[in-house]
Amino acid sequence: MRNFQIRFMQRRDLDVALQWAADEGWNPGLHDADSFYAADSQGFLVGDLNGKPVACISAVRYGSSYAFLGLYIVKPSHRGRGYGKQVMQAALNHLGARVIGLDGVVAQQANYGRLGFTVAHRNIRYQGVAQRLTDESEASNILPLSRLPFASIARYDQVYFPAGRDAFLQAWLMQADAHGFGLIRQAQLVGYGLIRSCRVGYKIGPLFADTPSDAQALLRALMQSVPENSPVFIDIPETNGPAKALASAYDMQPIFETARMYKGDFALPDMACIYGITSLELG
Repeated sequence: MRNFQIRFMQRRDLDVALQWAADEGWNPGLHDADSFYAADSQGFLVGDLNGKPVACISAVRYGSSYAFLGLYIVKPSHRGRGYGKQVMQAALNHLGARVIGLDGVVAQQANYGRLGFTVAHRNIRYQGVAQRLTDESEASNILPLSRLPFASIARYDQVYFPAGRDAFLQAWLMQADAHGFGLIRQAQLVGYGLIRSCRVGYKIGPLFADTPSDAQALLRALMQSVPENSPVFIDIPETNGPAKALASAYDMQPIFETARMYKGDFALPDMACIYGITSLELG
């Protein structure tokens, strides 16, 4: 007799979910779990079949008005039996009337559409290698994030993310095997980015900047902070032409796509300043 039950994850369950994500080829960060759990300790659901996990989803709440779905996975041997639909519905019930975002892989976008999600834009993952670049014109204005007041980073971040996410951001920026930099001009933060170690290579995210030249200066600093010729990945909103041009200028190639989809109405942030999204799992 099959007994399928859905429950909130404990912290150790999140390690299992991220291993499943790695098995799917999503290449999560080595230290993502602690940051994810800090964002919302009741933002992760697991479906157990006879006491063993077979399905999962993240449903992270950013305050009372916004949330993000991710990590929607059913173990391959248990697909086609309705377990995914059950954890999805549990997640939607948990999030209530909030506006909900997600990054849907191509194969799932029609299914999300039937649940009321609409496409806002595509995200394209680019892959390249870390390069040693010589232009030092902005080097004196670029500082490690550890030297900047967290409050100024959080204020800047909220301009380009639909809700405050201080608990997540504090953990994300302080994680091991990561390097973050901010660009200061006239005593103001005009961009920041982070690069973190992943199962394969490194991912950049977020990368927010006021101008293409600011984004380029930060990209240069991020690439120079990791071993030369290491694989580097970044997820870029397709609507940001200068971001795609910047990736191409550094010989990065598109390898994967998702669609940013939303259920509910809200004003999109300024996509022209988003050169790399933070993560496909938490937005």
